[in-house]
Amino acid sequence: MLRKTGLTLFFGLALILFSGPAGGAPAAPPNKVQFVDLSLLVASDFPCSWPSMFPPFHMNHYLRIGPLSPYNSDIITLDENTGTQLDAPAHGPVSGQTAQITPDRLPPWGFVGEACVIDVSQLLDDAPDGYSPLILKEHILAWEKEHRPLGPGDVVLFRSGYTDRYYLPLPAGRRFVADPADERAPAWPAPVPEAMDYVGSRGVRTAGTDGPSMGPLRPALASATHTAGLQHEMNWAEGVIGLGEVPATGAFYCHLPPKHTGGIGGELRAFAVVGNPLSKWLIQAARHKRVLDLSVQLSEDLPVWWPGSGSGNSRYPYYQHVLPLPLDPPQHQRAFDSHTGTHLVPPSYALPAAGFDNNSYAPQVREWLSDYERRYGRRGTSDVTTEQVPLSQTSGWARVIDVKHLIGSTSESDWPASPVIMPADVKQHEEQKGELEPGSIVIFQSGYSDTYLRPFPQDRACLVEPLNGKREGWPAPGPETILYLAGKGIRCVATDGPTLGGVDPKRALMTYWALGSRGMVGVEYLTNLGAVPPKAYFLFAAPKIRGGHGGPGRSIALY
Repeated sequence: MLRKTGLTLFFGLALILFSGPAGGAPAAPPNKVQFVDLSLLVASDFPCSWPSMFPPFHMNHYLRIGPLSPYNSDIITLDENTGTQLDAPAHGPVSGQTAQITPDRLPPWGFVGEACVIDVSQLLDDAPDGYSPLILKEHILAWEKEHRPLGPGDVVLFRSGYTDRYYLPLPAGRRFVADPADERAPAWPAPVPEAMDYVGSRGVRTAGTDGPSMGPLRPALASATHTAGLQHEMNWAEGVIGLGEVPATGAFYCHLPPKHTGGIGGELRAFAVVGNPLSKWLIQAARHKRVLDLSVQLSEDLPVWWPGSGSGNSRYPYYQHVLPLPLDPPQHQRAFDSHTGTHLVPPSYALPAAGFDNNSYAPQVREWLSDYERRYGRRGTSDVTTEQVPLSQTSGWARVIDVKHLIGSTSESDWPASPVIMPADVKQHEEQKGELEPGSIVIFQSGYSDTYLRPFPQDRACLVEPLNGKREGWPAPGPETILYLAGKGIRCVATDGPTLGGVDPKRALMTYWALGSRGMVGVEYLTNLGAVPPKAYFLFAAPKIRGGHGGPGRSIALY
């Protein structure tokens, strides 16, 4: 990190809803809510990885729908500075307690707030080749004079237009980092240490930039700039894009990194919510720190990946390791299946693409498909992968449906089996709590992850034993329930069980077919649902990885 040239230049590379904009900023039309995706597309033909000495992003579609699997899934391999990325306080050359604040230890209220977009687009390319134009404290003071003083609950976002202009497919994408590093083009605008120290001194704990790093490439201020902000226990997103669509004030901002244990940062999804009255409600919740983390920890010793039943049927395990590079603090590379931890289930997970020959399925799966289509209608096809799922589809008012009464309802002689959540269970909830409203996020609460997500060797009770008929599985909705929810206008279903499918492979596949055939998505493996109050807004997002069939993300609830 503090090395010269390549590694020093690397330092810090990382990355609808109810409010009235303040300080004279342009306002969104009343009741017109818009989710603005501020995340870079992660793909191997884009400059999403640091170009010097670090392994490039890679995704392997190792499971494909066909004779060996009824599902699509991927192995995702990346380091902590891929695409739109998080810098946690542990990222910088800081000491003491601050150095211990890794991504999993950040408070969830530190991911949200009111967007304060500081326009520094006049600085774009205004520097010699290889050098960054410098964002000064005076730029921030000028913004405050025009709008209002910065303070706790604000998110400072530096908008230069750099990513909008230069984040392009390769080889044109070399202009993003490689050409500036080689002193062939000006680098991105970045704040000097005094500017970041000032932002932190105002009580701001969240920031973002549309350059690939918060630190300047040259002069050699990257380390000092990072220290100046991170010493205030700030966290920020690097590689944000599209800030021109966000007003100077009044929008709600959020970035959601997967909950990796340890490390200095990681991939994330950043977005803004523009429009009244939702953005105002969310901003107020953020300012009062009314934010819950609903995501499971990602760790090698936790049961966060699918072991399968018996031997030879597991998915790719979660792991991370320190890269063999002379960096301080050290950098990590991580690899995992796209259905690891708290993760997204897009339609293409279980639905094949158009033109798929059903005879390509294994004979048993063909039988299941015949049974499914006789009972529930056509299975359908889909090419909707992770990056195509709208952020608005995985965000909405939470409807937590308690299904703990189903625990213990299966017979040991029927194992492996999961208690089945039926339409009657949903209707009973509606009778007590009111009709489901279209666009709500239906979340099934069994308490399963709270009880069984335990480190090795206690981990077997969570997945291995239920899958092998040694214990009852987690409650899971059947296809009948998914179709009932679809009829109510529900577009996203979530659970605190490891999967929405449960442990019975036939019933699980039918549930995913029903989900995908109605254009619905799932969020699996939540936790801490007992803390969610009656009125809460659910947010989930996975990193914007092109062609992914899932992806671990972060889920929070504001109340």
